[in-house]
Amino acid sequence: MKTELMSANYAAARAVVSARVEVVAAYPITPATTVPEQVALLNEKGIYTGQFIRVESEHSAMFACIGASSTGARAFTATSSNGLLLMDEALHWAAAARLPIVLNNINRSVSPSWNIHVTHDDSYSKRDTGWIQFYVSSVDELYHTIIQSFKLAEDERVLMPVMVNADGFVLSHTLSTFDYLEPEEVDKFLPPYSPPHWVMDPQNPVSHGNIVFPEYYQEFRYMMHEGTLNALKVYDEIEKKYKKLFGKYFGGPIDCHKCEDAEVVFTSQGSMAAEAIDAVNELREEGYKVGNARMRMIRPFPVEKIRELGSRVKAFSSFDRGVSYGFGGPVANDIRASMYHTKHRPIIKSYIGGLGGRDMTVEDIKDVILDTFNSVESGELGPEETWHDLME
Repeated sequence: MKTELMSANYAAARAVVSARVEVVAAYPITPATTVPEQVALLNEKGIYTGQFIRVESEHSAMFACIGASSTGARAFTATSSNGLLLMDEALHWAAAARLPIVLNNINRSVSPSWNIHVTHDDSYSKRDTGWIQFYVSSVDELYHTIIQSFKLAEDERVLMPVMVNADGFVLSHTLSTFDYLEPEEVDKFLPPYSPPHWVMDPQNPVSHGNIVFPEYYQEFRYMMHEGTLNALKVYDEIEKKYKKLFGKYFGGPIDCHKCEDAEVVFTSQGSMAAEAIDAVNELREEGYKVGNARMRMIRPFPVEKIRELGSRVKAFSSFDRGVSYGFGGPVANDIRASMYHTKHRPIIKSYIGGLGGRDMTVEDIKDVILDTFNSVESGELGPEETWHDLME
């Protein structure tokens, strides 16, 4: 292991090398472009020895990965925003075919209006495709989560594709250190992929994706659901092994900071974590019992961990950098649904903001948390959701 200084996009390309990915297919789109660009450069230099496929669209990129994974090859791609949306049909195909593809999505606002900065709407809109979803907060976490994602996706108990999300520009183009692992080091954690199910082989032809009549279709979907749910337990095993081998641990599906005795817990996804931790630390010094729960995984949703946390707190202050139009904050609503069948139901306040790359400072986060404390003290829940820093 050696420490490198790179942007998250360059680190993602390095993860492709470390994980011995056999096929990368990609089409450029800001701010994801430098991921395949760097893979191509590493390919030319002989550092990345797999196949790099230049395609004409993001739709083609995902279907090229589907073709590669169907033959038993380890496959990867990267995209962003409208590019992810163009992949929609193929995302459903990959999940239903139980193909362990890993996709690095660089979160970016969906146009119009034209905006190339971070909003989580692109990946939020794909929550129901069957893809496992991670949200990372640092360059180091992105690099190691991509490697872990192949291990998770390829596990026979899971066999579902994985989307690793990173905030556009805030992470994608910002230099930071990460601990690089040579492929030989990763080999002891991630062996070559050997499909435990169907595979396309001219010597042993199979038929896949044919028409499935109503008698059986539902069962196929249930198996997808079951595999996705299994990811929570399997990922726990993976992180423990990864920590033992490489000393890296990022907190599981929910990374908690000072949650043990917290009355209010602030939740968010992505790169806001650093500011959130600073805000929590400052409020602690001011006498407020507050904690920070960074949601690393939102599909499958860590229901039991949220319930365990919710059993000890008075309120969740849930911040979404995206919106389910007409229904508010997606993760806030997931937390509400998770707590419905419990005896103790804390207040769950939903906040939406930081859209289009608008900055969320330590003071902004403190304001949000203090608003939640006001609801706890007054017993007044307030609006269904609050749009933070909305211009009048």
